[in-house]
Amino acid sequence: MPADFIIKSGDMIQITIPPPAVVPQLMAPVPLVGTSSKVMINNQPACLQGDELPPAIKGPLVYTAPPYVTPGTGSVTIVLMPNNLTMQTSNEKPLLVKGATFQAVFNVQSPAMMPTPAGPQPDPLMVKPGTAQFITSNMTIQAG
Repeated sequence: MPADFIIKSGDMIQITIPPPAVVPQLMAPVPLVGTSSKVMINNQPACLQGDELPPAIKGPLVYTAPPYVTPGTGSVTIVLMPNNLTMQTSNEKPLLVKGATFQAVFNVQSPAMMPTPAGPQPDPLMVKPGTAQFITSNMTIQAG
């Protein structure tokens, strides 16, 4: 496996849930918070497995999916690929590395609604698949 850049506090995760779903909190990349007490990169803690979903987007998140324009809520889960984790560990957890794009899923908790003369109609799609990737400013420290 080729070497890859270790993800640290302040690096970002970009989650893309394709239209028609609109999740405002996921429009821009979200900063990660590293929890390693042993591995530092540019004076920032490295991110460990479990740090991939920052507190800012743990949910519930508001969404719409036109024509379902009355907002609903949901949460994001992500599925890391083996190439997003190191074999070596810190604090008994693998470190996160940039790796390839990975799977993100927006799980609807309360569906967005479409107003109709007969009353609101709920969004029928309770699972909205998408993708995610890490964005790092670390171009020097590699795992591998």
